[in-house]
Amino acid sequence: MSLPESAKPGSPAHARLVLEAALLAAPEPLPLSELRKLFDTDPGTDALRRLLAGLQEEWTGRGVELVQLATGWRFQTRAEMQPYLDRLRTEKPVKYSRAVLETLAIIAYRQPVTRGDIEDIRGVVVSANIVRTLEARGWIDVVGHREAPGRPALYATTKQFLDDLGLRSLSELPPLTEIEKVMDLADAAQTQGQAGLCPAPPQED
Repeated sequence: MSLPESAKPGSPAHARLVLEAALLAAPEPLPLSELRKLFDTDPGTDALRRLLAGLQEEWTGRGVELVQLATGWRFQTRAEMQPYLDRLRTEKPVKYSRAVLETLAIIAYRQPVTRGDIEDIRGVVVSANIVRTLEARGWIDVVGHREAPGRPALYATTKQFLDDLGLRSLSELPPLTEIEKVMDLADAAQTQGQAGLCPAPPQED
C-alpha cells in the first residue's frame, strides 16, 4: 500500500512517518543527534522537536506512547496497559530486596556517595552484593573516588536508571519526602513492558 498523498517525501507528514518507523524499530531510545541523520537535509533541532511533538499528539489515547527520556526518544507501552501485558509473561519478574531499593534511593538523592555514606544513612553494613546488583542492572556506576584514606569509590545513578524509570533528569524524581515513591518506581520498572528495557538480574541481598 502506497503512502497517502499528504505524506509525500519532503512533507512534515512524511517526516513524522520516518521518525515513527525509526523509533518503533529502535531497540534503545534515540537522541536528536541520531534522528537528524534520518533525513537527506538536516531539519535542525527545533524543527525536529516540533515533528516529535506532532508525532506524540498523533499517538495520544493509544496503548503506546512516545516519550522523551534521559538518553533520547522512544515508544513505550502506557503504564495502565501493564496489567494486561503481564498476562502474556511466562515467567514472573525477579523482585529486588528492600535493601537494594533503599540503597538505590539513597544514591539517587545524595549522589555521589560512598558505601560508607550509605551505611551511615541506613545504619547497617551495605554488602558488596547489593552494589553489584545495582551495577549489573546499569542503574549505578563509579564516577570518581573521594580524597580520603583508601580513596573510596563514589557512586551515582546512570542515564539507564532515568530511562528505566521513564524520567528525563534527576529533577523529575519525587521530592525526598516521598522517597517511598522512588522505591516503588524502581520496583515497577522491572515489570514495565517498555521498549529497550533489559531483563532484571537475579536478586541479591
